Amino acid sequence: MTVIHHVRVHRSEENLAREDQLAYEIAEVAADPVAVDAEVVEMIINRVIDNASVAAASLTRGPVTAARSQALDHPVSRNGHGGTVFGEPNETVSSPEWAAWANGVAVRELDYHDTFLAAEYSHPGDNIPPILAVAQHVGADGAALVRGIATGYEIQMDLVRAISLHKHKIDHVAHLGPSAAAGIGTLLGLDVETISQAVGQALHTTTATRQSRKGEISTWKAHAPAFAGKMAVEAVDRAMRGQTSPSPIYEGEDGVIAWMLDGPSASYDVPLPAPGEPKRAILDSYTKEHSAEYQAQAWIDLARKLHHEASFDPADVASIVLHTSHHTHYVIGSGANDPQKYDPAASRETLDHSIPYIFAVALQDGGWHHVDSYLPSRAAREDTVALWHKITTAEDPEWTRRYHSEDPDEKAFGGRVEITLQDGTVITDEIAVADAHPLGARPFARENYIAKFRLLAEPVLAPEEIERFLDLAQRLPELTAAEVRELNIVAKAGVLASVTSPKGLF
Repeated sequence: MTVIHHVRVHRSEENLAREDQLAYEIAEVAADPVAVDAEVVEMIINRVIDNASVAAASLTRGPVTAARSQALDHPVSRNGHGGTVFGEPNETVSSPEWAAWANGVAVRELDYHDTFLAAEYSHPGDNIPPILAVAQHVGADGAALVRGIATGYEIQMDLVRAISLHKHKIDHVAHLGPSAAAGIGTLLGLDVETISQAVGQALHTTTATRQSRKGEISTWKAHAPAFAGKMAVEAVDRAMRGQTSPSPIYEGEDGVIAWMLDGPSASYDVPLPAPGEPKRAILDSYTKEHSAEYQAQAWIDLARKLHHEASFDPADVASIVLHTSHHTHYVIGSGANDPQKYDPAASRETLDHSIPYIFAVALQDGGWHHVDSYLPSRAAREDTVALWHKITTAEDPEWTRRYHSEDPDEKAFGGRVEITLQDGTVITDEIAVADAHPLGARPFARENYIAKFRLLAEPVLAPEEIERFLDLAQRLPELTAAEVRELNIVAKAGVLASVTSPKGLF
């Protein structure tokens, strides 16, 4: 059973009771000691493996190297064991907030892990690094870690269902700070009041603009969720020391809703589990088969299909129009009005958010590769540029409706392609969800997550390390505290040394 929490702006003189504030209601869910359903446990294991997959593939990339260097330049805090840092030996640890930072960047860098799209966007797997880092630091066992992760997913996804941030150009990690804080609260078994203060602080410190995902997209895109996770760890620490947060942070007349979102007259209906109700939100999320923004997943699969059915020489193509949802059109399509989305010299982060580029390459190559498809030489190929510049998007009200549908059998993230050839021939096809989606042509199951991990980890992890990690991950709820501290991926000798660690202030 779900309880709908009606959230609106309150004037200060209304004196909204603390227990009626959304931060407190979130904390009540986090503090509820309900058991985790078996199928939720299995999906959490899948997502722990998935996060490790994409982190392994990004270990030598610039943002990850920089974040790892920062983490290793900070000593372990005195009152705990510390957290492991992806790529480094298990004995090499950092303070938990910095381990969360480094591992969060590694997970997010390739835009290749799980997603949930509703009123807002999200990558709920971003909850795992901060919750895991704290678990390792305090000596929590696998069962506690599972409970914490279940809460992180639940809270972020429930906020995403109800409250749009991007509409007001606020970055989606404003839902991640509160969810990670709540998940850590569950992990630690904190009381409702302490968790609510941490949730409020985490929200207050993680609201930022969407410019990080606009125009020429910078390396900060990978850092943004890691920053939210780091802030969540610090918020929990402060709350445990008795420090309070701005209140009411959501509903106050100078709060987030009134001044950053829909304004003083706004209201939202936020669904949260009822007391005693299992936290099952993770089952509504979905991972990525391809290293690209989620709204591109289905389009890559459709392009892959079309590639095997016909040849699309740019000279023969007059235009390609992708009829799709409002979100896809305005965020990664031509509706964004970002000239960078058509620039062969654009950054990888920008190309990742350009559906015209992605569809062109997938149509030509019949697939997608997390490295090769983004190479500057690939983006600059003359025939690719010619085809790419003939591709536009258009909003279709029906696909927008399906995008926002609450019926999982109807909800869709694809659209209809219309390819007009120079001779007047028109080729049309459509796709609703990605092949890897639970309702797709080839839904991801445990063997697919493991295969993805092996594919991405093989170049950087030794065979025995791959097996060690998979064994630990698949026994997640049974792990001892000592085993949780080994839930890390250790790079082959020489892999991390192959890249220069940048020097900074620390």
